[in-house]
Amino acid sequence: MNPRVADWLALRAIPGLGPSTLAPLVARWREHQAPVWPDGWLAALPAALAQPLRLWLDHPGKSPLAGEIEAALAWEAESPRHHLLHPGHPAWPALLDQLPDPPVILWAKGDLAALTPPLLAMVGTRRPTREGRDNAAAFARELVTQGLGIASGMALGIDGIAQHAALQAGGRTVGVLGCGVEVIYPPRHAGLYRALVEEGGLLLSEHPAETRAHSRFFPRRNRLITGLSLGVLVVEAAEKSGSLISARLGLEQGRDVFAIPGSIHNPQAGGCLRLIQRGEAALVQEVGDVLAELGHWDASAATAADRTGNTSTPGLATPEERQSSLNELPVDQSQASSLLAHLSDAPTPVDLLVEATGQGVGELQLALLELELEGRVAQTSGGWVRRGR
Repeated sequence: MNPRVADWLALRAIPGLGPSTLAPLVARWREHQAPVWPDGWLAALPAALAQPLRLWLDHPGKSPLAGEIEAALAWEAESPRHHLLHPGHPAWPALLDQLPDPPVILWAKGDLAALTPPLLAMVGTRRPTREGRDNAAAFARELVTQGLGIASGMALGIDGIAQHAALQAGGRTVGVLGCGVEVIYPPRHAGLYRALVEEGGLLLSEHPAETRAHSRFFPRRNRLITGLSLGVLVVEAAEKSGSLISARLGLEQGRDVFAIPGSIHNPQAGGCLRLIQRGEAALVQEVGDVLAELGHWDASAATAADRTGNTSTPGLATPEERQSSLNELPVDQSQASSLLAHLSDAPTPVDLLVEATGQGVGELQLALLELELEGRVAQTSGGWVRRGR
């Protein structure tokens, strides 16, 4: 017996039961090993988490989870463009299973065929130069004519330009949101939002459909953009840029990272030049450079391996790294203080932070990303350091 979509919604809705905790159970279920649904899952979960699941399974009408589940199912039934994706769904993006904290449910609005071609993430500054705008549009148009799809975050600047150009060229694009799929954010992208839904694109979110945007949702959104994709192309980015965080996420996930070089006199090119200088990104001057690097991907073999839960791909998380994490809420002040207490001016590697804090890899990376966005920590060649006091 396999979990129904309502069961996946219930798992997502249980307080404290988040992606990092569920990841090893889902992986074992995919491999047709224990746990068997639902008894094996109930036995594998801590009692405090198993109890609300058991109540939902035995008496769904009495479960406090029922309202959220019914709302999601009602939204899906409203339109043939509304979809609830979950592990085991025919359109589930298999590459997401390689993350240490893959989502449990994805709200999808649009055409699921947008997930069919291999995807390349395109990211960059919200304030591009004319050259950056031209490069984003030109690369997106040619990439889709070569059979790739474009994944991005619907942000102003490079994201939106690339996705708009992909649609104009008759290609596929996937917009991953830091809000629900019924929320237009940023508001200036209302036209792009409608075009994407109506012209063969797809909106994805791990949040319920009406969820408003929040700054703390975006680091988790970024891990999905890169996780969906074979590689990440940084078009134009300053040295301190959220796009560089996406590039690092891609590296941590074992994805290919590319950067378009720019003038040393252009501040918006500094991040790309730094990625190339450090050997973290391949320099690309034309689409053929990207295609040549992606040539090592065997789509059919990768898909088959992903669907069996195989995470042996170099650079990707192993099942052992998918440690339990009961607190899946955004990092709070006590958690931040605890993590900062283990950091100093001397670089501390992630593995030592995992050991010192007892946090799972996925949870720890999220906390570090949020602290980095706040300017309180920074990553160096030897690990993470604390900034300021």
